[in-house]
Amino acid sequence: MAGRKENVTDVIRSTKTQGGVGGTKAANLKSGVPVGNNRRALSEINKNIIRVTPAYPYAVNNGKKSIPVKKPLVPARRPVTRNFSAQVTCKPPLPVPEGKKAKIQPIPDVVEGDLKIVDAEDDFNEPMFVQHTEAMLEEIDKMDEDVYDELALDIDEAEKNDPLAVAEYADEIYAHYRKQEMLSCVSPTYMVQQQHDITDRMRTILVDWLVEVHYKFELMEETLYLTVNLIDRFLERQTLSRKKLQLVGVTAMLLACKYEEVSVPVVEDFIVISDKAYTRDEVLVMEKEMVNTLQFNLSVPTQYVFVKRFLKAAESNKEWELLSFYLVDMCLVEYEMLKFPPSLLAAAAVYTAGCTLNRSKQWTKKSQHYSNYTDHDLLECAKMMVCLHQKSGTGKHVSVFKKYGTSKYGNVARTHQPANFILDDVWV
Repeated sequence: MAGRKENVTDVIRSTKTQGGVGGTKAANLKSGVPVGNNRRALSEINKNIIRVTPAYPYAVNNGKKSIPVKKPLVPARRPVTRNFSAQVTCKPPLPVPEGKKAKIQPIPDVVEGDLKIVDAEDDFNEPMFVQHTEAMLEEIDKMDEDVYDELALDIDEAEKNDPLAVAEYADEIYAHYRKQEMLSCVSPTYMVQQQHDITDRMRTILVDWLVEVHYKFELMEETLYLTVNLIDRFLERQTLSRKKLQLVGVTAMLLACKYEEVSVPVVEDFIVISDKAYTRDEVLVMEKEMVNTLQFNLSVPTQYVFVKRFLKAAESNKEWELLSFYLVDMCLVEYEMLKFPPSLLAAAAVYTAGCTLNRSKQWTKKSQHYSNYTDHDLLECAKMMVCLHQKSGTGKHVSVFKKYGTSKYGNVARTHQPANFILDDVWV
């Protein structure tokens, strides 16, 4: 400190103002005379420093003597415990005069020994947020418990940890499917408008034959739905002669296999199955023409993806699933069912299958939530499905009936009677 004169002189100038000792030492330091011992006791330094009135004075001078004053209590800093929280919340808020805004009340000081243990049985005024929460719970209790439980359950919750299920994007994916399905639908009157040598009956024969080919090749279910979609979309845009209709069918299935299957049948397999009615070159030329006409758009949502989703929402079993696909496959053969979009066909199939198994209406609020269809929206399509179910196994086109009449598909085509009571429903 002796080497820094400006610091020393400032301190001593302050002490001189108070009339304290140390003036000689200040003169010596100013003249450059060394000082032998420049250290002073801490009490002496503190005695000479200009005092500032403390925030909490410990003594008051009345002119004669100092009267000691008791040290003020400092609020105790205690952890927030259950007892402390109970004490704070049990105090009701102060009344607010009219015309004034409520102010946030500070937490009262708590000192040692003043804590009061609030018993759970004691009566006290509940804070406003507790009353508001209880009011909300009472409103929820008034709701229909079945509706609340169904809507509260996330059908994708069980697959949150499965990366292949992409459960966190499921709702967005199916919302995108609903937008895209309208782009992949065809006009229900395209056969009259576009085709002159092909009729809807010929289409029925072709699809019925392709169902049998699909079953013999043991292909995936998605392949069949994409095959029929490609055929209808191509025939809506391209006019053909009837002798090339079967060629369009086998080519569409070849493309669908390349898109969906892991093990794809070769071109020669389709040539043999069509009784060598076409050559390899004809199949490849038709394949090129088809993909160019469709602008290589093979990624379309079919009935399959919607049926799987709606069955999941309905909490179905294996029998319900097989019966739903049985009804959807029968709709593939029928040209008149093209007026319904894939999502509506899928929802109606799940609804009709549930009614067939339980002999009563089976369309819950959860199914309605995930399908965006009410049972009123499905009634027309469901009635047509019941009519198809009544006629299944009769006539010439029985490939779907034979397929689902095997043990592989649970014999659902033979063991269940149609839900005829749906035909009696009338909506006003």
